[in-house]
Amino acid sequence: MKKNILKNNLGFTLVETLVAIGILSLSIAAAFTAVQSSLQNSGNVKDQITAFYLAQEGMEFIKNIRDENALHSLNGTPTDWLASLSAVSGDACYFGSTCIIDSPLGKTATARCSGSFGTCPNLNQDSNTGLFGYTSGWTATNFKREIQFQSLSAKEVLVTIKMTWINHGATKSFQVTGLLLNRE
Repeated sequence: MKKNILKNNLGFTLVETLVAIGILSLSIAAAFTAVQSSLQNSGNVKDQITAFYLAQEGMEFIKNIRDENALHSLNGTPTDWLASLSAVSGDACYFGSTCIIDSPLGKTATARCSGSFGTCPNLNQDSNTGLFGYTSGWTATNFKREIQFQSLSAKEVLVTIKMTWINHGATKSFQVTGLLLNRE
């Protein structure tokens, strides 16, 4: 009788082995799912950070033009503080219009879009420098940066920058609104 008890306790049964393999398989599947989810989230966060920086670049570009206009006025060349932006109805970003800015091209790099938000083209990216702009020949991106100016007074303009991009088939967007003041 003692031999039979020892013989039965010498190894795993088939059921115990199958249960162990099942538990191991579930833990490996959970780890792979966590890694896949983390990779997808990191892609979402990367695009969101890029969109934030593109919106910030747009606002900085606008402020730079305003400051250059003020410097021209201080140096004896009278220049409207919104020149090349929204000073006259022919300017690309004139009040109520939607426009784009192509910051790598400099001060003259504004263009009017055909309608309101949603009508501007997507940004392109230079694969060598990483710069974003509208230069043909650069790689097309999923990012769209659209800008509108709204006059509040003779010395105040509300600037709205809308960023839109597509990530995993879903459209993501946010708006940044800033007050632009005449520094004169």
